[in-house]
Amino acid sequence: MTAGPLLEVRDVAKRFGGLAALDGCSLALEAGQVTGLIGPNGAGKSTLLNVMTGLVRADRGSVLFEGRDVTAVSAHRFPALGMARTFQIVRELGSLTVFENLLVAPRLQTGEGVVASIFGRRKWWAEESANAQKAKALLDRVGLFRLADHPSGGLSGGQKKLLDLARALLLEPKLILLDEPGAGVAPPLKIEMIRLIRELKAEGVSFGLVEHDMHLVGELCDRVHVMAEGKRLVSGTFEEVSKDRRVVEAYLGVAA
Repeated sequence: MTAGPLLEVRDVAKRFGGLAALDGCSLALEAGQVTGLIGPNGAGKSTLLNVMTGLVRADRGSVLFEGRDVTAVSAHRFPALGMARTFQIVRELGSLTVFENLLVAPRLQTGEGVVASIFGRRKWWAEESANAQKAKALLDRVGLFRLADHPSGGLSGGQKKLLDLARALLLEPKLILLDEPGAGVAPPLKIEMIRLIRELKAEGVSFGLVEHDMHLVGELCDRVHVMAEGKRLVSGTFEEVSKDRRVVEAYLGVAA
């Protein structure tokens, strides 16, 4: 583990045609914390999250994870580095069961290769068994074990968010980036999600959280970065940024 932030964004810019989605954005996520990323619609939050995870390539600037430059790393390689993410709109494999959705998540499974699946059956079987045990334990932890054999397409919006989090956890990441985990989630499941994230943080998992639900941000985040017009506007605790005049202006468009 290197000294410094767990994840750092330095002077990142990204344009889509004539639109500057990110315009010299710099911020950091510290290890052992839940860091919130908030701001009005169009502030650049989703684009920044995509740049952080290799889905979008920045025009300028750099992204560092544990001190390593990962700016040019492809999205599918991030789990091997210790980073996972969830999505605002969960893309579950609806024809598969909830349990089967978790079994496709682990990286570099022996059974994925034709030769290895034929000549390495003992290793393949042991690996499958271990992954199945992990998946069952995670489903129990997120409260979806009773639905393990149900088609994932029949889950509610909140249950799909919990499934997405379970898939990320199966990768055993150091950092999980959550894209609006509270969107469309009923209050009881939102309470469960808050409890679960707090437990995971206590166990050493760090989080980055893009969210519009200020109650969720206030309950979970140790530090908050507020974005506006593609840049970091202000950073601090939730209490500090919620009282900042610049934040009020950015969200409401009026002077405080």
